[in-house]
Amino acid sequence: MGIAVAPSGEVATASFDNSVGVWNGADPTWLEGHDAAVTAIAFGPNGTLATGGDDFAVRLWGDDPKLLGRHLGKVTGVAVAPDGHSVASGSWDGTILIWPLDEGEPRELPAPGAGVNDVAFDRSGARLFASTTDGVLLRYDPDGSAPVALARHGFGINCLVVGDGWVAYGAVDGGTRVIDAETGAQIADFTLERRPILAMVHHAESGQIAVGDGHGYIMILDTADWRIARDFRATRQGPVWALAYSSDGSVVHAGGLDDVVYSWPVALLDEFDPAMGQQRSFLQAPASMPNGERQFMRKCSICHALDPGPSRKAGPTLHGLFGRAAGTVPEYPYSSTLLGSDIVWTEETVNQLFDDGPDHYIPGSKMPMQVIAGDGDRADLIDYLKTATRGD
Repeated sequence: MGIAVAPSGEVATASFDNSVGVWNGADPTWLEGHDAAVTAIAFGPNGTLATGGDDFAVRLWGDDPKLLGRHLGKVTGVAVAPDGHSVASGSWDGTILIWPLDEGEPRELPAPGAGVNDVAFDRSGARLFASTTDGVLLRYDPDGSAPVALARHGFGINCLVVGDGWVAYGAVDGGTRVIDAETGAQIADFTLERRPILAMVHHAESGQIAVGDGHGYIMILDTADWRIARDFRATRQGPVWALAYSSDGSVVHAGGLDDVVYSWPVALLDEFDPAMGQQRSFLQAPASMPNGERQFMRKCSICHALDPGPSRKAGPTLHGLFGRAAGTVPEYPYSSTLLGSDIVWTEETVNQLFDDGPDHYIPGSKMPMQVIAGDGDRADLIDYLKTATRGD
């Protein structure tokens, strides 16, 4: 869900397995502390690592790891100030908080008016930019006044990066645009027939922006003359959720549904076979699966295993699901909502879960927002789960 590169060159990854991996070679150091998927990650100039997650928490890692605090909803963006003295975090609860790393209480910025998808400081650290679920890109100035709406896109803006006098953003409808950081005037539009835009990263020294989308492509933009320098199919199937440049900008790291991070030499991107020549793939071919299994793979498999053993997945095992009271798998750190629930998983309750969506059926749950709209698709999923999760 997120990748960040330290000034020292180490790569840190944020994942649905509730963990942060710090990679300096083949064997990572695992940072454990989040109780749900880790969805946002950022390094500061002095190597400070901050993360946010679906457990509403903002955490700081290093010699003295600590919980900075919690929002009232999932944390979707974190940014470390250029001076390394504070961390900004944005949440789907519609708040943006500034956490001082020296001492003092967090400061809440004026309300953005909707859930926040991403936050980023400008290079001076004086201004903070935020993108929202209702498609507004905001600028917060240092005087503490109400934010300035630089763009009203109409669809949720998922990600943004800030450069010298400009802001680039990517949206749910595939919109990929660059606007003036002062006036909001459009500088360039790189929107293609691919959606949604899910990840964006800027490497200032080499003048590159990498853009990742739901179709598995990485588009490289040249900020010197605002053109598409490269456009590359980075995954055979599945989205690009996370991007980060190496310290020198020669490599772009990419992550998605697979359980690995791919690292692509930027100069050679156009020379790679789009099929990648690999045996691994983000998803099985949908045509090879019955519909119920296909629904499970698309909606459930990222977070849930079917076997009884422990796993690094974000959610509890579904083994023995039907007839089980919610919140009762041993040693899994459930939200308080599920721990106090009287739900028992049956055909009816599983159907209702995906008909309403977890955020409505179990408000406060760590489960991501998703709905299976088709009655037949929900029925096929339930039929598949009845067999695949059987506890005998």
